[in-house]
Amino acid sequence: MEWWQKKSVYQIYPKSFLDTTGNGVGDLRGVIKKLDYVKSLGAGAIWLTPIYISPMIDNGYDIADYTAIDPRFGTLEDFDELIREAKSRGIRIVMDLVYNHTSDKHAWFIESKSSRDNPKADWYIWRDDKTNWRSIFGGSAWQWCEERQQYYLHTFAKEQPDLNWENPDVRRALYDATNFWLDRGVGGFRIDAIVYIKKPRKFIDGAIDSEDGMSSIHNMTAATDGILDFLREFKREVFDGCDIFTVAEANGVHPENLSDWVGERGVFDMLFEFSHVNIMFNRGVEIWHRAQLYKLSEWKKTLTDSQLATRESWYPIYFENHDRPRSIDTFFPSGTDKILAAKALAIILFTLRGTPFIYQGEELGFGNAEFKSVDDYDDISTRGNYNLARADGLSDKQAMKFVRKFSRDNARTPMQWDSSENAGFTSGEAWLPVHEDFKICNVEIEERDDNSVLNFYRRLSALRNSNEVLISGDYEELYPNDEELYIFTRTLGAKKFMAAINFTTHNVDLPAQILDGAKKIIGNYADEKNYLRPTEAAIYEF
Repeated sequence: MEWWQKKSVYQIYPKSFLDTTGNGVGDLRGVIKKLDYVKSLGAGAIWLTPIYISPMIDNGYDIADYTAIDPRFGTLEDFDELIREAKSRGIRIVMDLVYNHTSDKHAWFIESKSSRDNPKADWYIWRDDKTNWRSIFGGSAWQWCEERQQYYLHTFAKEQPDLNWENPDVRRALYDATNFWLDRGVGGFRIDAIVYIKKPRKFIDGAIDSEDGMSSIHNMTAATDGILDFLREFKREVFDGCDIFTVAEANGVHPENLSDWVGERGVFDMLFEFSHVNIMFNRGVEIWHRAQLYKLSEWKKTLTDSQLATRESWYPIYFENHDRPRSIDTFFPSGTDKILAAKALAIILFTLRGTPFIYQGEELGFGNAEFKSVDDYDDISTRGNYNLARADGLSDKQAMKFVRKFSRDNARTPMQWDSSENAGFTSGEAWLPVHEDFKICNVEIEERDDNSVLNFYRRLSALRNSNEVLISGDYEELYPNDEELYIFTRTLGAKKFMAAINFTTHNVDLPAQILDGAKKIIGNYADEKNYLRPTEAAIYEF
């Protein structure tokens, strides 16, 4: 097996991790300072969200230079030191590639928009008229440009124009940028929004799917026929033969199509697909105030479908990242004990088949923030969803309910290191407010508590890292129609483990025969019963 299949990956949002300069923004030297902390979690890689030069309209996912470090994060020398120091601890550094679009401040776009006949005129997607597509961040996906007297396409914010992947010069420039980081020793790449790079050959108006008379660009462009030709070229020209892993963000790729994307004939090593985290949204279109209730059996099926679809390849297991609200406030009913819930999800994270991805703060049991006003949020998609809700007739109070539940800023509040001012994140004014619970939920406190979420994560990581059954054993779900329990097994030869999780706030009986010959080896309750208490989760060995 490959090294990235045997260890977990720890995702760092550098802007919110640790500030060593006092300017309120985290930096690379902060990551270097906390490498031993990451090592203590048993992680074999760190995924950094973008640290390139950027105007920060979308917190770094609007890149103005693919081969330069933004000064607010540090220097190339800092990055090289990070690579060296991480390697000395057995940790690889994984970079984020954002290749669907650039910033509108990128030199390529500045030249492209200057005229219709300049050398980079067709490096982006231009039209004389526009379709009815709605961008993912709300509003039209087309922006008028005075210089060219044309519209350009933006899947996300208007400051993020989409690149034209049909142009081979664009693809070569992107491949060269990737090789720049490979030459510096990175251990892999997470590839952002890659499903959108191929647009339909002929733009057409889309079917109207909402009250605003517009059609989601996601539905019109995600995983368009022909995209795999681009990605096979990318793999052949850049990734083949490198001792790295690639994991792509692929909202819109479903389990039945995974074999084309990962595995022996696939284009990536792993694929983040969204079915289990977007189950509350119709067809994956994240309009927050239209979120729907779902059954536990439906959610379990998304995980099982992905597990079965990647039996011959590999899967990244995750519940949180920089774009998702905190998981304990997403997958459990109100009134759930948050510490028990964090530990329950950790048991699933470390016992499903695949590479666990831990997002900073998840290992401490972070919950969602409770900012008072939409003005307190920095995230551009939060403002877009708030405005869309208000346009649909919701009151401020009603719209804010959905903002607090789904905002990406829930995952971006500063890391909580101790109980001092700003949770030890910065000596200055933090770019985003620290979560209000920082005095009781932080690394310093949880380090000293053997029963903390942090130390529970460490025990689970050690269990998985030392146990071949939990790394490569077969997966089987039991009782898939049960609406209270999620139970599955991992089996390798004669060895078997079972995970059982109660997703309710009341006691639930276990099937009588299920514990025959079982020994509980870890759980979020200290003692053992023949039933599961509220939010109880345990791993059993047979």
